[in-house]
Amino acid sequence: MKYRQRIYGDLIERHLGEYRQMAFVAGARQVGKTTLCRQLGQVYVNWDNESHRDLILAGPDAVARQAGLEELQERPPVIVFDEIHKYGRWKRFLKGFFDTYESRCRILVTGSSRLDVYQRGGDSLMGRYFNYHLHPFSVGELAGRWDVDALHQPPRKISAQDWQALLHFGGFPEPFCRRSKAFSTRWRNLRRVQLLREDIRDLTRIQELDQLAVLERLLAGHSGGQLVYSSLARQVRIGEVTVRSWITTLCSLLHGFVVRPWHRNLNRALRKEPKWYLRDWSGIQDPGQRAETLVACHLLKAVDFWTETGKGAFELRYLRDKEKREVDFLVVRDDQPWFLVEVKQAERELSPALAYFQNQTGAPHAFQAVIAMPFVAADCFEQTRPVVVPARTLLSQLP
Repeated sequence: MKYRQRIYGDLIERHLGEYRQMAFVAGARQVGKTTLCRQLGQVYVNWDNESHRDLILAGPDAVARQAGLEELQERPPVIVFDEIHKYGRWKRFLKGFFDTYESRCRILVTGSSRLDVYQRGGDSLMGRYFNYHLHPFSVGELAGRWDVDALHQPPRKISAQDWQALLHFGGFPEPFCRRSKAFSTRWRNLRRVQLLREDIRDLTRIQELDQLAVLERLLAGHSGGQLVYSSLARQVRIGEVTVRSWITTLCSLLHGFVVRPWHRNLNRALRKEPKWYLRDWSGIQDPGQRAETLVACHLLKAVDFWTETGKGAFELRYLRDKEKREVDFLVVRDDQPWFLVEVKQAERELSPALAYFQNQTGAPHAFQAVIAMPFVAADCFEQTRPVVVPARTLLSQLP
């Protein structure tokens, strides 16, 4: 299987060269975190490895001896801690290790949960780390080397084979590269089992795993839909508060994510109902849902990338009012609407909601991204009026 270069390599290498803080690299299962971090690190310590676990439990000094930090070295080695968040005192361990040895090494921490919000251990790591979220392959990443300093790139074309593979097999590296329906199906099934039977068991106190599996199946068929917690609670036969908590857990484990409505300066806007999206669109049967989820994942990746490279505070939202006018996505930059995106499978007739909400929000750009349109070598961000664009053109300009 051919290895594909990731844009995150340059990003994290720059971090290791410029900052003393630890780099926390979070990402969903099988997204390529371990492969990337092992390429960047000289010392690899994995909590899931029994001998490595004993080393961690022996304390920071034991890890330092193993890494040779007491010896003169040409440059500080990069130490990778993988899945250490499964250790109940992981924050205390990392704080002690960092405070003692940060001048002698650089530290990469990676894991499948959201390391920035998952609370285990009592000590704060504030000021000692920066977050990076590793996402699956995207059109922009497949199009070639990315300028980390750029907000967006000129449009770049990817091959028809890569585009079809992205649509049908998703952006997770192994199924994307193998391009086998049988392998992709088995891979998705195993990943789901690992989520429900390993990650949930190891990282949470949830006991009702069978009911959680029912909720996960319901959400799998609901990507791109609004979350009605009361309806989900009735179907799973649990309380609404529990449904909200479990969905938060699935988001924390990077199985899916929610997009909340934007209501500032909008007449009669919806305020409460978020939309749910899977992070892997390859198993979604409905073409419209799959297309919307693919674009949602691309936009979330861009929002995270821009925020984590210091270009501002970015958010992904959607727009809907009580008259049922709706636009699928709004990207917000520093609390100001930046661009709107309405996703269509093949429809090229411009949605009237784009012009309406562009006027309401004052967003500089409004795009109707069509999956079936062929690539056009024109900069989408030069347009200030609502415009129909090929999805692969728009997405090629994003990280």
